[in-house]
Amino acid sequence: MALNYLWIAFFIIGFVVAVIEVIFFGKTTILSDMMNGMFSSAKSGFEISLGLTGIMTMWLGIMKVGERAGVIRVFAKFVSPLFRVFFKDIPKGNEAHGNIVMNLSATMLGLDNAATPLGLKAMSSLQDLNPEKDRASDSQIMFLVLNTAGLTLIPTSVIAIRQTIALEQHVTNFNAADIFLPTLIATFIAFISGIIIVSIYQRINLLKLPFLVFIGGFSALIWLLQYSLSGLPADKVNSVIGAIGSGIILLIIVLFITAGMIKKQNVYDNFIEGAKEGFNVTIRIVPYLVGILIAISVFRTSGCMDFVITQISHLVAACGLNTDFVPALPVAFMKPMSGSGARGLMVDVMRNTPGGVTSFPSKVAAVIQGSTETTFYILAVYFGSVQIKNTRYAVVAGLLADIIGLIAAIVLSYIFFWHK
Repeated sequence: MALNYLWIAFFIIGFVVAVIEVIFFGKTTILSDMMNGMFSSAKSGFEISLGLTGIMTMWLGIMKVGERAGVIRVFAKFVSPLFRVFFKDIPKGNEAHGNIVMNLSATMLGLDNAATPLGLKAMSSLQDLNPEKDRASDSQIMFLVLNTAGLTLIPTSVIAIRQTIALEQHVTNFNAADIFLPTLIATFIAFISGIIIVSIYQRINLLKLPFLVFIGGFSALIWLLQYSLSGLPADKVNSVIGAIGSGIILLIIVLFITAGMIKKQNVYDNFIEGAKEGFNVTIRIVPYLVGILIAISVFRTSGCMDFVITQISHLVAACGLNTDFVPALPVAFMKPMSGSGARGLMVDVMRNTPGGVTSFPSKVAAVIQGSTETTFYILAVYFGSVQIKNTRYAVVAGLLADIIGLIAAIVLSYIFFWHK
């Protein structure tokens, strides 16, 4: 619903401002520019979606191979001791544990199609344990916030869109996976923040071995990475990060294929089955991306987008901060409300910022898109599926985790990509 109002506002505000500029400032070409911009954006939205087809088809095919090979189940079993710390109200051996672990494991591996039905199943299992059916239980709130924090190992769609736009802009030697590490760290920070926030509300003791091992192990990996990169020249850091991200993704692909081979499955048929889903997913993106891009085009052509960004830039500058990240902020404002809307704004930044997809704001937008979640959408779908009316502090906790993840995404983008 929020996206509906925002979409309408983009058109009406943009048109009214354009009419004012025609009447009072004599800018007679602005309405023609607005119309041409809409047609151009509609064409670009379709072309970008079309460019995604091959990449998304490939990736969902690989994901299906891993799913059928049982890699998700192995991963779920590995992380289940950690999740048992957070859900103190779920009896040991209850099916809700398995459903939660499967859902979060699918999310981490980028299997959105699998994550949503698994999440709805998990929420239903938690509702069976809930003594007050219209009031969210502690476990349901923890589960929701872990989903809104959205720890994702591979930001598949963001990488695919960056690669597509790089081809459109004829950028050579472009590594779309160079956002992998900053996105992973930012989403990890948001994930841990969400856990801590809810644990404070629920008085959960996090000083337990599985959680401490998880925090310590991940932190050690980040420290090792930072130590390894600290001696490199600034211009070499991006290429090394991109190589590491690409290497990890390739390793996962080979692992999935090898697991399927060991289990004597028809790996190729499994790939084709998943690839068909990838094609359908991409086709479904077209109307959403075209819709938001034409609205953004009207708003931008009228000068409203530049006005908003300029005012935010002045405010940031007044605080004594660097303003290079400001053009990416519309993505952050949209993401809690709509994933498709935020995707459209990210594309807009990559297409209209000087420097295109290789610019610093474009990289910030990509990291934000990959490391934050559609909080209101997730809350509406998951709580709505079990008719929860009293969500208690779920919205506050989810948005706080989003804000922390956003700040982390911006800071990490400066650490990894901003070089003067």
